[in-house]
Amino acid sequence: MQHRILVLGAGYTGAIVAGRLAKRLRREDVAITLVNAEPDFVERVRLHQLATGQDLRPRPLSEMFAGTGVELRIAKVTGIDADHKTVAVIDADGAEELAYDTLVYALGSGWNTQGVPGTAEHAYEIAGRPGALRLRERLARLDAGQTVVVVGGGLTGLEAATEIAEARPDLDVALAVRGGLGDWLSPKGREHLRNTLGKLGITVHEHAAVTGVEADRVATADGKVIPAVVTVWTTGFAVHPIAKATALEVTGTGQIVVDGTMRSVSHPDVYAVGDAAMAMGPGDKPLRMSCASGTPAAWQAADAIAARLTGGKLPNAPIRYFNQCVSLGRKQGLIQYVTADDRAVGAVLTGRLAAVYKELICKGAAWGVANPTLGLPTRRRHVTRERAAAGSAVKRPA
Repeated sequence: MQHRILVLGAGYTGAIVAGRLAKRLRREDVAITLVNAEPDFVERVRLHQLATGQDLRPRPLSEMFAGTGVELRIAKVTGIDADHKTVAVIDADGAEELAYDTLVYALGSGWNTQGVPGTAEHAYEIAGRPGALRLRERLARLDAGQTVVVVGGGLTGLEAATEIAEARPDLDVALAVRGGLGDWLSPKGREHLRNTLGKLGITVHEHAAVTGVEADRVATADGKVIPAVVTVWTTGFAVHPIAKATALEVTGTGQIVVDGTMRSVSHPDVYAVGDAAMAMGPGDKPLRMSCASGTPAAWQAADAIAARLTGGKLPNAPIRYFNQCVSLGRKQGLIQYVTADDRAVGAVLTGRLAAVYKELICKGAAWGVANPTLGLPTRRRHVTRERAAAGSAVKRPA
């Protein structure tokens, strides 16, 4: 009997896990199924480009996984029974339950309104492709001189504001940040960021916590009103809600609590990767939601699953950070070097060279999905019969 591995979500992390497992395990021993709601891989790190009218290269999952042995299932996940080891899905043919022996949860995250009144009704987001396309259509209809306000001073907000300002210099682009502009960066990083935003004509509202969004303005905690024909909301991410409705141990925000191998601390047949996982990094600090965290976590999970099924050695490669990469339009960038636990150091890379560097990072991330072992030789191993049998045993509640 084949050991059934079910991977939910084909973003960066889920796709990497599925592909890497296919190159680690023999096809006669395992059945790997990748479930995703859309038929294409979405380059999430480029959605600010999509929103400003740039066309992204189509990446059909069927082509990416052709010949790998991974079965692709285009369906929406509607529920998980972690005690009976089944996943409910729905597709064009209706609802169905999929059984698994090992589950990899990689459903990712979406935008987070933070509960601010009016955000869901009036703001635009770029956390997913539908949102980016909706914003793209709205920006295309704006007349010269109209105001776009990007709320949020993190990496997504900076990339969105600069991309819009560069693509549409005729618009009045503003950025509202809760604290100081780039206050997590080094002095050199902050200086470059401020200079770049100034050259692009972006108005920056610092220490401006937005407390309300209306159709034509945003309000801040200090009583200020900022005109906004379009508001783009980028104040962080919220994880997919399905995990919180299961028996899995999750945090208050719905992330699945995992150990160093990305294995659920409550259900050993479940792994979680990417934004959906609460994993600890250097300095005993939670890994931030990012591609920089998700990609090595996906490698770790895939190698741990393969090792446990084949009797191999468990991976022991703590996840650490090296830099934060920010595109500031197509011509400028900022690479902020950081400590292992993600604190800025003095060194930065700026300008066109940084923009090229960031572009290579984006291309490398997409390449890594299609080539999950990064060019390393394929080493498929047999699943031991005892381990497969143990994994196939259905765990039922007491």
